[in-house]
Amino acid sequence: MGTSLINPIAFSIGALQVHWYGLILGTGALVGLLLLIREGRRFGIPQEFFMDLVLFGVPSAIIAARIYYVAFRWPDYRDNLWDVFKIWNGGIAIYGALIGSVICAIIYTRKKGYSFWRIMDLCAPYLLVGQAIGRWGNFVNQEAYGGPVEESFLRSNLHLPDFIVNQMNVNGVFHHPTFLYESLWNLVGVIVLCVLRRRAFVRSGEIFFSYLIWYGIGRFFIEALRTDSLTFEGPQWLVAIVNGLWTPMTWFGFQQGAIEPGYGNIRVSQLLSLVLIIAAILLMIIRRRAGLANEHYSDPIVSSKVAQHELVTDHDTTTGSSSVPTVDSSSSSKDRHDLKKEDTIHNERKE
Repeated sequence: MGTSLINPIAFSIGALQVHWYGLILGTGALVGLLLLIREGRRFGIPQEFFMDLVLFGVPSAIIAARIYYVAFRWPDYRDNLWDVFKIWNGGIAIYGALIGSVICAIIYTRKKGYSFWRIMDLCAPYLLVGQAIGRWGNFVNQEAYGGPVEESFLRSNLHLPDFIVNQMNVNGVFHHPTFLYESLWNLVGVIVLCVLRRRAFVRSGEIFFSYLIWYGIGRFFIEALRTDSLTFEGPQWLVAIVNGLWTPMTWFGFQQGAIEPGYGNIRVSQLLSLVLIIAAILLMIIRRRAGLANEHYSDPIVSSKVAQHELVTDHDTTTGSSSVPTVDSSSSSKDRHDLKKEDTIHNERKE
């Protein structure tokens, strides 16, 4: 029996139905933005910069997240193309959202003259805030849960409140609340990143890399508990590596959730998590050795375009440049000479 206790529709305005899923995602983005603006004030960055960044970044993230999800679930959509646009029913991938938002940030920061790495360092903790809140949209939609589990595990071992336990009862079977595991992991990550950014040894870009590492570790282990993972067909040696790295979870009594047949044998998010963790570590090492990460988190963040404008303004002030037109003295002398010459010729003719 289906036992979803929460109506996914928050309210209706005429024929328009407003879903909790969208409201929760919007709340996550808003809370993250407000905290980001507050942090940006410490560096003198105007709040309009971050508001525009989110204005462009959120749609980019949603579009990329949906494309990412649909690409790995194409058999479900090729005969129902209209369903591609029904994002209120769920079906967006966080890694797709991350890809879309990073591409947007690269373009936007370059346009505004800011360092991409410095801005992403500011954003990193609040990306986790948004993700932690956003996962509760999965809770309302009764999706992104893990494999079957005993009700006693949820109540006695995890001591979860009734509203979570009951919502994890899907068609009479209780499931791991993986949305909750990831939400809590992200909240702990916020604390870790906020502590790290106060440390003198951290260089530019490394808070963002730490975000990729922290989120990647949590996502790698939590993803395997789920039963709705995006997958692809890969070689058996790669399957063995991924499963081998996940083995420590079995020591705590966890078992992998079943993979839906017909889509593949490797979970995309697990493999991508490993790739991002390795890439983040390598980039930190390479950027330090190449001297590309000399700035610290607490160093000033200045737009190159703003700095250039101020330099030109200061130069004009120093040299006394004015918009009032000046008279060319050599040209004036020549004009006076010609006028005098014409007067002499005119007088001779009169005589």
